Amino acid sequence: MRAVRNTENGVRVVDVDEPSGDGVLMSIASSSICGTDIGFVAAGFTGFTIGHEFAGHVDGVSYAVDPAISCGECAECEAGHTQRCTGPHANLGIFADGGLSDRIIVPPRNLVPLPAGLDVDNACLIEPAGVAWHGARRAAIRPGERVAVVGGGSIGLLAVAAVRHMGHDVALAARYPHQDAAGERLGSTRPSGLYDVVIEATGTESGLAQCAELAVPGGRVIILGVFGDAAPIPGGLTLVKELSWIGAMAYGSHDGVRDLDEVAALLASSPEIPATLITHRFALDEAPAAFEAAASRSSGAIKVGIHP
Repeated sequence: MRAVRNTENGVRVVDVDEPSGDGVLMSIASSSICGTDIGFVAAGFTGFTIGHEFAGHVDGVSYAVDPAISCGECAECEAGHTQRCTGPHANLGIFADGGLSDRIIVPPRNLVPLPAGLDVDNACLIEPAGVAWHGARRAAIRPGERVAVVGGGSIGLLAVAAVRHMGHDVALAARYPHQDAAGERLGSTRPSGLYDVVIEATGTESGLAQCAELAVPGGRVIILGVFGDAAPIPGGLTLVKELSWIGAMAYGSHDGVRDLDEVAALLASSPEIPATLITHRFALDEAPAAFEAAASRSSGAIKVGIHP
């Protein structure tokens, strides 16, 4: 079958063996490219099928997939914080074969049923939307608090959608005009003044600095961006303003409800979100071109979808 892998010649569609092992067999219908995927390609990581944002069919029924395989037995898993698993764990598409392929074996408990109204071709957004949703929940936004998001990529825009769905106004500080326009379609405004809660969605030093500048004294900054090494927190403003920096890792569950099930319902009820986020779609055989579009600053891409 076909699979997308990083090779010595860059991203290529290659022939691999059919998947085997414990779990259920999924036929992939949609995948999308994450900034992490682009980073892994740039770093030269090879030997596994890319893709941790995907959805497909199992026995004719449509599902998205939670790519994080946790032990299910440690204290963190039992508390619903599977993203903090301290036992044996893995992540499909991250050093283990993922969803940019024709088929994949998935643990049954990692299937996310799709609600009515959410097309499987758009369900690849459930995984990144879960990241944004969990970050917005970690912010514990109170009524009347001012909220801003720094970063207009897919996670930042999905954070805008999550905060709006939770009933709060939100401003978006984006770098590119097409990101500003997408944010406005999802209900954001332009930044003005200072904010009680600032969500960082760039993964850059300049993004962290902008968050500190936008935060009120005593404000909270939620870190959604991924930092490979130490995150360069602005020390002076952190001290002077007594800022709180709060990490938000992936997604889990609360009160017995998975974040991914909640965002599946959100996407089903808000068709403007996938219509705004998925700007480019490619066939699986066009994966090299899809990665070029996703990595380009001039393509206008927000989220690039790939469909077998």
